[in-house]
Amino acid sequence: MLVRGDTRSDQVVPPSEFTARLTVFAAAAMGFLAVFALALTLAADRLADSWGDGLARTSTVRISAPAAQMPALQATALSILETTAGVEAVRALNAEDQQALLEPWFGAGLDLTTLPLPGLIEITEATSGFDAQGLQLRLEAEVPGAVLDDHNQWRAPLVASAQRLRSVGWFSALLLGLTAAAMVTLAANASLAANAQVIRVLRLVGATDRYIAQAFIRRFTLRVLLGAFGGAAVAMVFVRVLPPAADMAGFLSGIGFEGAEWLLPAIIPLLMAAVAFLATRYAAHRALREIA
Repeated sequence: MLVRGDTRSDQVVPPSEFTARLTVFAAAAMGFLAVFALALTLAADRLADSWGDGLARTSTVRISAPAAQMPALQATALSILETTAGVEAVRALNAEDQQALLEPWFGAGLDLTTLPLPGLIEITEATSGFDAQGLQLRLEAEVPGAVLDDHNQWRAPLVASAQRLRSVGWFSALLLGLTAAAMVTLAANASLAANAQVIRVLRLVGATDRYIAQAFIRRFTLRVLLGAFGGAAVAMVFVRVLPPAADMAGFLSGIGFEGAEWLLPAIIPLLMAAVAFLATRYAAHRALREIA
């Protein structure tokens, strides 16, 4: 019924009325925005996973000391860390490593010799973890100026921020769905009211309310499906031409779809059509009860 339709019942809803163009345009706009909301949500998921995996089970020992004392202090710190239970691996960051860390902030070609940078040692924890408080006390006793930085204190707010961003994406999708339902309901009510005289004549010649309602339901559902499909297709083109994560810097890098995720936007027009079907069905049956 929805796809094949009935040519005679289709004539109940004029195909070129203003509400038709408005419905298609609004559906296209919401389909466009829904694709970006989905892309933002998936990017936030990847961001949360990346920050969680990247900072989990890692810590850093920071040593502040004169350059002449730094090699000996780093050697002592490495010896302590290598014999600490729960430490899986340690690595002292050299000048090239620190250059790479600072390059996103200060640009390439920064002369590190002009900066009093501390010595950094990267720690990878074993699954069992280690006693951070005990390790800090031992470092303070044997390596003056050494500070143990637990990345968990940075990881928690970052992951929480990514999760909130993901929630915003899902909430935006919900708002778009509710807006679609409201738009279709209003458009269907306007069309039904404009065709009240036609509906009365159809009733006089034997047409049932179910027959009339199906004509409106089919027409508005297909309008929304067509508009949402076009809007989603255009949005996918825009998402596709966004710079990849490797070419972007900042919090919102990597917005887009990866692999099988490119199939997900195809669901958006179907979901919006389902919303339009239910909204038009509700509006049509309610309006037909009110038309004497």
